[in-house]
Amino acid sequence: MFGAATGTMSAMSPESCIDRDTARDTGTDPAGLENVLAIFEGMITGGTHPGAQLTVRRHGRIVLQASGGTMRPGHDGPPVTRRTLFLIFSATKPLTALAVHMLAERGRLDLDAPVARYWPEFGRGGKESATVAHALSHQAGIPVGPKWLTWERWQDLDEVARAMAERDARWVPGEDVGYHPLNFGWILGEVVRRVDGRTLGQFVADEITGPLGLRDTFIGLPPGRDAEVAHHVDLSGESAFVTDFNRPEVHAVQCGAATGISTTDDLTRFYTMLLRGGELDGVRIVRPETIARATRLIVDGKMDRTLQIPARWALGFMCGGATSPFGRRSTERAFGHSGHGSTTGWADPDLGVAFAFFTNGVQTSLVNYMRMTRVSDAVLAACGRPAPERPLTPPAPPPPASS
Repeated sequence: MFGAATGTMSAMSPESCIDRDTARDTGTDPAGLENVLAIFEGMITGGTHPGAQLTVRRHGRIVLQASGGTMRPGHDGPPVTRRTLFLIFSATKPLTALAVHMLAERGRLDLDAPVARYWPEFGRGGKESATVAHALSHQAGIPVGPKWLTWERWQDLDEVARAMAERDARWVPGEDVGYHPLNFGWILGEVVRRVDGRTLGQFVADEITGPLGLRDTFIGLPPGRDAEVAHHVDLSGESAFVTDFNRPEVHAVQCGAATGISTTDDLTRFYTMLLRGGELDGVRIVRPETIARATRLIVDGKMDRTLQIPARWALGFMCGGATSPFGRRSTERAFGHSGHGSTTGWADPDLGVAFAFFTNGVQTSLVNYMRMTRVSDAVLAACGRPAPERPLTPPAPPPPASS
C-alpha cells in the first residue's frame, strides 16, 4: 500500500501514486517514474484512449500505480480505478502457456509430442505432426478460422474443438511460423481439457490465480462481475469487431488466447512470480527450469506469415528486443505478451521489473505499438536502462488489427 508520506499523488486519480521511498530502495529513479506518469496521463487527456491502468513492480514491490479516464466510453462514468477489470486480449496467452508447462512439468504431457497424442481427432488435414511446442510457438499451421466459428459459438468447447480438428494446415507444422490470434487458445485449451479433465479456465483458477491470490484474473469471467469490466472502443475505424468483446457472453468465454480479464496489479504479481523462479509469498507454482524453457527464444527473426514482421517467440511468450513493444532497450531475456489495443505485460529478469499497461481505446496498429513502446521505454529508463537516441519507429508493416 502507498502511504501519504511517501506517495506523490496525481491530480488525475486519487489512486495514481509513486512510492518514492520504495523507488529509492529498489534503485528506481523517482523522477523517471514521474515521466512515466506524465506520459500515462497525457495519453488520456490527449484522447489516445478513454481510460487506462498501469503498474510497475521492481524486485516485487510496487513503485508506481496509475489509473485514469473512464471505463465505459460514451458515459460520464464510472472512472477507471486500480480495481477496474480489463479484457487483456492476447496478453492472456502466457497464462495459458503456463498451464501447459505445468502439466508438462508434472509429467502429464510432453511438449515435443504431437497434439494428436492427447487429442486424436486433431491429427488430420496435415496437422498430424503438429506438436504441443508448435502450438505454443505459433508453428502449428492453422493460424486463423474457420469463419463459421463466431463468438456465438465460443462457449461450446466441443464445437470449438471440432472446428480446430477439421481445419487443414496451411504449412507443414514446424517448418514455418504464423501468429495464431485465437487458435492458440483453442488448441492449447483443448489439450489441457483432454489431459487434465478440467477446462482451461478452471485449471488456471485452481492452479495459478487462486494460489497466487489473483482475485481479479480470469479466463472465463464468473457471473455477477461484468459491470466491473472496462469497455473497449474502436478509435481507428479498423477494429469494429472489438464491440463483440464488450459482450458479457464473450467475457464468460474460456479462450486462452484472447478473453482473459485482469488488472495490472494482478498481472504484475503473475510476472513477479515468474521472475522469482516460480514462487511468490511462499507459494510455488512451477520450477525455475520450467520457466527457463518457457521463456527461451526459439523463433528468432523468421518472417511471421500472419503479422508480416520478424517473429520472436518463446513457448507461449513474446521475447524482447529492439523492435518489441517491451521497449527499445529491452533484451531477448525480457518476456511477456502484448494484446490488441495496447494491452501489454512483460518482465525483465536483469532489472527485476514486472510491468503491465492496459487501455480501453483501440487505435491503429501503428499507434498501439507506439504507445506501448513509449511507456515501456520510460519504465526502462526509470530503472536505469535509458532508451537509445534513435527515433521510435515500429517494425514495418505493423501487426494487423486481428492480433
